[in-house]
Amino acid sequence: MTLVDAIRFPGTYSGVRWSRFGRRWVSPLLLLALWELGGRTGVIPARVLAAPSAVAATFWGMVASGELPSNLGVSFLRVAAGLAIGVAIGTALALTAGLSRLGEDAIDPPVQMLRTLPVLALSPLFIVWFGIDETPKIALIALAVTFPIYLNLFSGIRSVDPKLIEAARSFGVRGFDLIRQVILPGALPSFLLGLRFALAVAVLVLVVAEQINAQAGLGYLINNARDFLRTDIIVVCLVIYALLGLGADGLVRAIERRALAWRPSFLKA
Repeated sequence: MTLVDAIRFPGTYSGVRWSRFGRRWVSPLLLLALWELGGRTGVIPARVLAAPSAVAATFWGMVASGELPSNLGVSFLRVAAGLAIGVAIGTALALTAGLSRLGEDAIDPPVQMLRTLPVLALSPLFIVWFGIDETPKIALIALAVTFPIYLNLFSGIRSVDPKLIEAARSFGVRGFDLIRQVILPGALPSFLLGLRFALAVAVLVLVVAEQINAQAGLGYLINNARDFLRTDIIVVCLVIYALLGLGADGLVRAIERRALAWRPSFLKA
């Protein structure tokens, strides 16, 4: 029993019983109502923060004109490319370091040093190396994605129960078959956790990467909106960024439910 259960807060308000799901929506809707009221009364000027109704109208207008879908598509391709490269590099490094002591000695020290560098501070150097086109944007995302994949998969490989490995060896499983049938499935939960972190990091880095001389994308829209004090467009783009992160997390959760159905914790899902 939790502290909240012990206190037994009433589940009814003014004689109406609310579900827990309904109660969790009360405060967000109240904040939206206050935000709208502040915008309509002028307490919150539009140049500071546009009202929710203005944001919604701007959103539908950008969708109808095709401006939002086209720029969203550009941002999505950047994230997809950076994510694919980062996941591939992080997985390769983690497998090399996790399956071999020699690989760990060669790979882990430089990775641990590089991961402490602020990725966003590397953007000027990436511009010098790769120019101002798409390459530095994708490279920043790929670099940021590499580290959560590497750290979680490496930890997952090293955390596989030695008894499972010994049991597999007793049945004659050796070499690559041991890695494929025992070690990789045992490390899969850690890899998927790293993928969830990587997707969140990819969206965060995308926000900054698209400030690098972007001619299209959500970051491009935000830059233009900033110059013209269009807070409604800025809020629309920020909501899209948030939805991208939420959708990415939901995708990994769906993969987890299918890929980890053999685990006891997922049997009831």
